[in-house]
Amino acid sequence: MLLHEFVKERRKTAGLTQPELAAKAGVGLRFLRDLEQGKESLRLDKVNQVLQLFGYRVGPLPINRNELLQ
Repeated sequence: MLLHEFVKERRKTAGLTQPELAAKAGVGLRFLRDLEQGKESLRLDKVNQVLQLFGYRVGPLPINRNELLQ
C-alpha cells in the first residue's frame, strides 16, 4: 500500500474529514490534500506529524539491491 492510500484509509477509518485531520495534526489543509493525492515531494517532518496520530512514522527500510538492478 502506498503512503497516500494509507493516510486516506486511516483518516476515513477514524471518521475524520481532511480539515479535521489537518487541524489535529497541525498541518495545513493544502498539505494534507497533497499528501493524500500522492505528491512526491513533501516535507518529511509534516508527513510524520500526520502519521503520528495513527501510531506510525516514516523511517528507513532496507532495499533489496537485486531489485534495483532489474
